[in-house]
Amino acid sequence: MPPRSGSNWGEQSQAEFGPWRCHWRRLGSKQAPALVLLHGFGAASGHWRDNAADFEAAGFCVYAIDLLGFGQSDQPSIKLDNRIWSLQLQKFLIEVVQGPAVLVGNSLGALVALTTAVFAPELVVAVVAAPLPDPTLIQPLPLRRSPWKRKLERFLVNSIARLLPLGPLIALLRQPALLRLGIGSAYSNPARIDRELVKLIQQPARRSGAPGALAGMVRGMALRPGAATAPQLLPRLSCPLLLLWGKQDRLVPVQISKKILAYIPKNRCDLELIEGIGHCFHDEDPERFNQLVLNWLKAGNISA
Repeated sequence: MPPRSGSNWGEQSQAEFGPWRCHWRRLGSKQAPALVLLHGFGAASGHWRDNAADFEAAGFCVYAIDLLGFGQSDQPSIKLDNRIWSLQLQKFLIEVVQGPAVLVGNSLGALVALTTAVFAPELVVAVVAAPLPDPTLIQPLPLRRSPWKRKLERFLVNSIARLLPLGPLIALLRQPALLRLGIGSAYSNPARIDRELVKLIQQPARRSGAPGALAGMVRGMALRPGAATAPQLLPRLSCPLLLLWGKQDRLVPVQISKKILAYIPKNRCDLELIEGIGHCFHDEDPERFNQLVLNWLKAGNISA
């Protein structure tokens, strides 16, 4: 039997996405409705260490993937953004899950879930975003930019990505003391910042491809077209959305949640603001997170 908890949970395997290998895991019967967990920036599928078992016990077949550049998936130096990660997820849903699924995402994973729900709505039953970050929610991109301005932006972003000393910077930040300090900015509950969590985030940063993948993320996310940003994706969302936001989130302030509501009809979005929780609700208080998600799915009669 595969482990049901801890960062090593589930039955684990590899799938192909183009020339790259992508790590994924599963817990539960393949015949059950599918629920896919999507990690945030710097994390991996193991971050859902105390969530998968509760969703499986509630009757779901629970999947999770490592997005390209993270976890045990390959770390290509190509431009990486939510469109690429969405294509990775779509291929996974078609070839491995073999059908639509409920998508549950933390931070970057929530943006990937939203992107997939808009670009491939036939593959997504509902989205849980906990929370949903995108810098363009603060400063939206103009609908049209002149060719010279786009060229200038590409030049500046590519120059910065090349000049940044990402290798030494990653080597510095993956030191346990600094890593714990960084993780602390995402957690309001320091008791959850244990050795298992530090190791989960530290291991991918030790791989040789980490600097190139990070440079690819800098280029990709900065140079996305407006159509791939949250302000333009949200009005096109057709499936139900649950927003879960920690009131003590220091990385993506809770005020951003109100901006999201302005882009989407209220009958398609439910917002829960959680007291005493930071950026990683699912890992800070997994029991409460799991119950909130399951109650929402049950209330909406939502399954795959």
